[in-house]
Amino acid sequence: MTLYGLYVLDAAGWLERNLLSCPFKKYLHIECPGCGMQRSFVALLKGDLQASLSLYPALIPILSMFVFLVLHLRLKYTHGARTLQWLFIFSMAIVVFSYIYKIINGKIYTLG
Repeated sequence: MTLYGLYVLDAAGWLERNLLSCPFKKYLHIECPGCGMQRSFVALLKGDLQASLSLYPALIPILSMFVFLVLHLRLKYTHGARTLQWLFIFSMAIVVFSYIYKIINGKIYTLG
Protein backbone atom coordinates (compact mmCIF):
# COMPACT_ATOMS: atom_id res chain seq x y z
CA MET A 1 0.00 0.00 0.00
CA THR A 2 1.24 3.49 -0.77
CA LEU A 3 2.01 6.14 1.80
CA TYR A 4 -0.98 8.17 0.55
CA GLY A 5 -3.28 5.15 1.03
CA LEU A 6 -2.06 4.71 4.59
CA TYR A 7 -2.63 8.41 5.29
CA VAL A 8 -6.23 8.24 3.98
CA LEU A 9 -6.96 5.15 6.09
CA ASP A 10 -5.44 6.84 9.14
CA ALA A 11 -7.55 9.95 8.51
CA ALA A 12 -10.65 7.77 8.12
CA GLY A 13 -9.87 6.02 11.40
CA TRP A 14 -9.36 9.33 13.20
CA LEU A 15 -12.63 10.70 11.79
CA GLU A 16 -14.43 7.52 12.79
CA ARG A 17 -13.23 7.88 16.38
CA ASN A 18 -14.12 11.60 16.54
CA LEU A 19 -17.55 11.87 14.93
CA LEU A 20 -19.63 14.83 16.06
CA SER A 21 -22.95 14.04 17.72
CA CYS A 22 -26.19 15.35 16.26
CA PRO A 23 -28.21 17.56 18.67
CA PHE A 24 -31.48 16.45 17.01
CA LYS A 25 -30.61 12.81 17.57
CA LYS A 26 -29.29 13.41 21.07
CA TYR A 27 -32.15 15.47 22.50
CA LEU A 28 -35.17 14.74 20.28
CA HIS A 29 -34.29 11.14 19.33
CA ILE A 30 -35.04 12.00 15.70
CA GLU A 31 -32.48 12.01 12.91
CA CYS A 32 -32.04 15.32 11.09
CA PRO A 33 -31.72 15.59 7.28
CA GLY A 34 -27.92 15.64 7.66
CA CYS A 35 -27.59 12.54 9.84
CA GLY A 36 -25.34 9.98 8.25
CA MET A 37 -23.16 12.42 6.32
CA GLN A 38 -20.10 11.93 8.54
CA ARG A 39 -20.38 8.13 8.50
CA SER A 40 -20.91 8.27 4.73
CA PHE A 41 -17.76 10.38 4.31
CA VAL A 42 -15.73 7.91 6.39
CA ALA A 43 -17.05 5.02 4.28
CA LEU A 44 -16.12 6.94 1.12
CA LEU A 45 -12.59 7.53 2.43
CA LYS A 46 -12.31 3.80 3.11
CA GLY A 47 -13.36 3.13 -0.49
CA ASP A 48 -16.75 1.60 0.32
CA LEU A 49 -18.94 3.40 -2.22
CA GLN A 50 -22.01 1.23 -1.61
CA ALA A 51 -22.00 1.89 2.14
CA SER A 52 -21.40 5.59 1.52
CA LEU A 53 -24.41 5.83 -0.79
CA SER A 54 -26.65 3.86 1.56
CA LEU A 55 -25.68 5.99 4.59
CA TYR A 56 -26.15 9.38 2.88
CA PRO A 57 -27.04 9.41 -0.82
CA ALA A 58 -26.46 13.15 -1.23
CA LEU A 59 -22.80 13.14 -0.14
CA ILE A 60 -21.22 12.62 -3.57
CA PRO A 61 -23.37 15.29 -5.30
CA ILE A 62 -22.61 17.73 -2.47
CA LEU A 63 -18.87 17.03 -2.70
CA SER A 64 -19.06 17.42 -6.49
CA MET A 65 -20.78 20.76 -6.03
CA PHE A 66 -18.00 22.00 -3.73
CA VAL A 67 -15.28 20.79 -6.11
CA PHE A 68 -17.02 22.58 -8.99
CA LEU A 69 -17.36 25.71 -6.83
CA VAL A 70 -13.61 25.82 -6.20
CA LEU A 71 -12.89 25.25 -9.90
CA HIS A 72 -15.37 27.95 -10.88
CA LEU A 73 -13.82 30.45 -8.47
CA ARG A 74 -10.35 29.74 -9.89
CA LEU A 75 -11.16 29.35 -13.60
CA LYS A 76 -14.23 31.62 -13.94
CA TYR A 77 -16.43 29.33 -16.07
CA THR A 78 -18.86 31.14 -18.35
CA HIS A 79 -21.97 29.40 -17.02
CA GLY A 80 -20.47 28.34 -13.71
CA ALA A 81 -22.97 30.15 -11.48
CA ARG A 82 -25.92 28.58 -13.31
CA THR A 83 -24.32 25.14 -13.12
CA LEU A 84 -23.77 25.62 -9.38
CA GLN A 85 -27.45 26.51 -8.96
CA TRP A 86 -28.50 23.27 -10.66
CA LEU A 87 -25.98 21.21 -8.67
CA PHE A 88 -27.35 22.75 -5.47
CA ILE A 89 -30.97 22.05 -6.46
CA PHE A 90 -30.06 18.47 -7.40
CA SER A 91 -28.19 17.90 -4.12
CA MET A 92 -30.95 19.35 -1.96
CA ALA A 93 -33.59 17.32 -3.82
CA ILE A 94 -31.66 14.16 -2.94
CA VAL A 95 -31.44 15.29 0.71
CA VAL A 96 -35.19 15.98 0.88
CA PHE A 97 -36.25 12.79 -0.92
CA SER A 98 -33.96 10.57 1.12
CA TYR A 99 -35.25 12.18 4.35
CA ILE A 100 -38.84 11.63 3.26
CA TYR A 101 -37.91 8.01 2.48
CA LYS A 102 -36.50 7.65 6.01
CA ILE A 103 -39.69 9.12 7.49
CA ILE A 104 -41.96 6.82 5.47
CA ASN A 105 -39.95 3.74 6.48
CA GLY A 106 -39.73 4.81 10.13
CA LYS A 107 -35.93 5.04 10.12
CA ILE A 108 -35.63 8.50 11.67
CA TYR A 109 -36.38 7.48 15.25
CA THR A 110 -33.59 6.39 17.53
CA LEU A 111 -33.58 5.00 21.03
CA GLY A 112 -30.96 7.36 22.31
